[in-house]
Amino acid sequence: MILYPAIDLKDGVCVRLKLGLMEQATVFNTDPGAQARSFVEQGAEWIHVVDLNGAFAGHPVNAPAVQAILRAVDIPVQLGGGIRCRETIDGWLECGVARVILGTVALKNPDLVREACRAYPGRIAVGIDAKGGRVAVEGWAETADVTVMDLAMKFEDAGVAAVIYTDIDRDGVLTGPNVAATAALAEALTTPVIASGGIASVEDLVQLQAAAGGRISGAISGRALYDGRIDLATAIKRLKETAPC
Repeated sequence: MILYPAIDLKDGVCVRLKLGLMEQATVFNTDPGAQARSFVEQGAEWIHVVDLNGAFAGHPVNAPAVQAILRAVDIPVQLGGGIRCRETIDGWLECGVARVILGTVALKNPDLVREACRAYPGRIAVGIDAKGGRVAVEGWAETADVTVMDLAMKFEDAGVAAVIYTDIDRDGVLTGPNVAATAALAEALTTPVIASGGIASVEDLVQLQAAAGGRISGAISGRALYDGRIDLATAIKRLKETAPC
């Protein structure tokens, strides 16, 4: 299971939100490039980046910060937030983003997701964020009457590289991930599933890795890395040691 350290961008700096609320943002680093380099030095294999302002605005807002991250590291970067048209998808992939994450458009324009998957095999992920099991979009400001499972199933034959499942009710509050819901998704899909939200300890990561017969392919951690609850290098080593045979 790959551990993705998260860099959430708000107004050009690295923050973490609590329960997805922009007004509850804590600044952890004012230099996104330096933060990315730090993660690489600790052994990160990927970096997960979200343009939070972009998610609300519907278009990229923190492009200079994203570009600083891309210049700073030589490992793959996946990016979400405000990516809602083909032009934006093309632009980010052409400038060095390894994988783009489509969230709101997965619900509102699924044909665009399929089109992008055909154009960029292995480079398109679907981000499914949930409140109470229902899909939330537009920067988590709007909840739809669609379940996580129903939306995920729509893309089983689309060639999506991964489904990134975030439980908003656990995001940024360090209460532990929603292992049961994530495992159920991983068991139902052939598409790889990446867990996000609530991870507070290395043991949480080990539990996710063991769930669903080892079928959860990745986990995203933010606040727990920034506040020292999880040491990135230690967590990566532990996951390699406990990986299913």
